[in-house]
Amino acid sequence: MADEALSNNVRWLSDFERYLRTERQVSAYTVRNYLFELQRVEKLFSEMDTWLSLQHESLQAMLAKLHRKGLSPRSLSLTLSALKQFYEFLLREQKIKVNPAISLTAPKQGKPLPKNMDVDSVSHLLDIDGDDPLSLRDKAIMELFYSSGLRLAELAALNVADIQFSQAQVKVLGKGSKERIVPIGKLALQAINQWLAVKREIACEDDALFVTVKGKRLAHRSIQARLAKWGQEQALGIKVHPHKLRHSFATHMLESSADLRAVQELLGHANLSTTQVYTSLDFQHLAKVYDGAHPRAKKRGNRS
Repeated sequence: MADEALSNNVRWLSDFERYLRTERQVSAYTVRNYLFELQRVEKLFSEMDTWLSLQHESLQAMLAKLHRKGLSPRSLSLTLSALKQFYEFLLREQKIKVNPAISLTAPKQGKPLPKNMDVDSVSHLLDIDGDDPLSLRDKAIMELFYSSGLRLAELAALNVADIQFSQAQVKVLGKGSKERIVPIGKLALQAINQWLAVKREIACEDDALFVTVKGKRLAHRSIQARLAKWGQEQALGIKVHPHKLRHSFATHMLESSADLRAVQELLGHANLSTTQVYTSLDFQHLAKVYDGAHPRAKKRGNRS
């Protein structure tokens, strides 16, 4: 009886493999992965278990056992996908009446934290000597990303009028059309001024802060491409993108100040609790935290 069950299990997997290759025409890589995951589950069968006899509870218990053995949530998600596809095939072939895998669940995959750049890496990235318009513009972009922790969309939408030079701050329109004021470090202000000096020679369509050589507002993809280019040119060995600079800003601020609430406000994040009313901190407090913590800010005296 056990030999018959084993033979049937092998045959059904073989039929499933043929179905994937010929009718579904999925990639050889997917076929291999699905079969590997199904065979991994099959190793947990008792002598009398067959693919047709297993119920939802047994399959869920097997997933739990694989999890206890150290299988990652990512791998378990693939196991779950393989089981659902296989049982859909058996249902289609009228071998079973109900798909026992349809409501199986796997442990949620934790989102990996974005990797930040250390202070030395950021300094190396921003050490650009070129005085051509594109180099000056790109340096101002990267300085501002790191100086103020802006999102890509926020930076791309900035107008020249949003930079308040006398107060060393920028007015940002964030998610949900929420406006916030964020400090700008002196090196970022210097880079922006250098860029604006050459931007005056460009006929611009509007008041956009960052534009192409033809005067059009710089698009999101163009900004991303320019940052990636500078990451390569500066030989950092990592892909540089806007969120990496934003995350580095947050990390370095927290490492220096440990003021989570202030950094949360600077980044324009909503309160972690959805039931709590979001209350802004006084800007003077934010400025104080910023001046004392940001690697490229330092204290600049009293603010008006």
